[in-house]
Amino acid sequence: MEYNPLDPATKRDPYPAYAYLRQEHPVYRIEPLGGVYALSRYDDVNFALNHPELFSSTGFTETRIHEEDGPVTMLIFADPPDHTRLRNLVNRGFTPKMIADLEPRIREVTRELIDRIVAQGETDLIADLAMPLPTTIIAEILGVGPERKDDFKRWSDWIVREFLQPIPEEEKEAQQRDMTAFTEYFEAVVEDRRASPQDDLISALVRAETEQQALTPHELLVFIILLLVAGNETTTNLIGNAIVTLLEHPDQLDVLRADPSLLPNAIEEVLRYEAPVQFLLRRATQDVEIGGATIPQGSMTTLLFASANRDGRRFPDGERFDITRDAQGHVAFGHGIHFCLGAPLARLEGRIALEEVLSRLPGLARAEDDIELVDALFLRGPKRLPLTFTPAAVSPAAGARS
Repeated sequence: MEYNPLDPATKRDPYPAYAYLRQEHPVYRIEPLGGVYALSRYDDVNFALNHPELFSSTGFTETRIHEEDGPVTMLIFADPPDHTRLRNLVNRGFTPKMIADLEPRIREVTRELIDRIVAQGETDLIADLAMPLPTTIIAEILGVGPERKDDFKRWSDWIVREFLQPIPEEEKEAQQRDMTAFTEYFEAVVEDRRASPQDDLISALVRAETEQQALTPHELLVFIILLLVAGNETTTNLIGNAIVTLLEHPDQLDVLRADPSLLPNAIEEVLRYEAPVQFLLRRATQDVEIGGATIPQGSMTTLLFASANRDGRRFPDGERFDITRDAQGHVAFGHGIHFCLGAPLARLEGRIALEEVLSRLPGLARAEDDIELVDALFLRGPKRLPLTFTPAAVSPAAGARS
């Protein structure tokens, strides 16, 4: 058996290949990707995540705000000490209290979106809920005014698309025009918040400084780009994967309906079982002995999060979906210094979305047998998710809020 993440059949269902790798080739050289080494076992993936001095995050991409300026380091592609400085600064703006305080607004936005779904009588849950929910929340976190909502959605779409795959030549002019508008808008917002801080993330990031350091304007813009990509894609795929997996496991859906207090645990099990980010890349900084093999210095290495999360050595009977299991320790959000900054927000949005969908859309069922997955090598989630439900049994929105 071979593992080739470019193969459509493997992308459709990579888990048999992951199981093979864990059993037979825990360190596997992926020839179709030019000899990238893959780590598939939990302990090896976790080791790599916690040793950035051996497995570097740098050198995979560069980000420029203006062509005439030099590249700006993006947080997820940085090593210490650059990563330490950037992370310490953005942590001060992206605090647990800020996330917790968002719960009422996230629930309000979710209910508004589901009101529209109820009125329609059917839904593509990705287009109608899983995508607009995180986009709306991130816009509000950044302090984007409602009058720029449509612009922000268009800018976000371009940024996410470009991050996942090249923009077609015939669309580049429109994309560049919008990206110029995006840059000009947020550069103006940053300057405005420096002069007149408000209660939003950009104001918090502008204020976030240590005794000697602060985010540069370009670093702040690059962090906004990262927030758009990581925040949108992770939450969208988490919500989509949660609904698909629960519908595929009706016994677990019944357990959850009978005991809604299991929702936070169900979110963790979905993250373990169907990781939104299947893998990310690192580069070996020296010859590394791991998993009974040697990864040569300079070699690209992919850490297979989704495989590690099903490793029976860490999660007994790991191929089984069980919302009552203890899924703590999964690496869906990474681990160590690069643990996902937005994980608490994604968890909160995912939990609220799932609560509202299950309480307000009874009789939920797939409208199509086949699921079209997102077209991105390292992500996993439905691109579309047509669903039916039982409109006549849906309680009025006011009743759902009582």
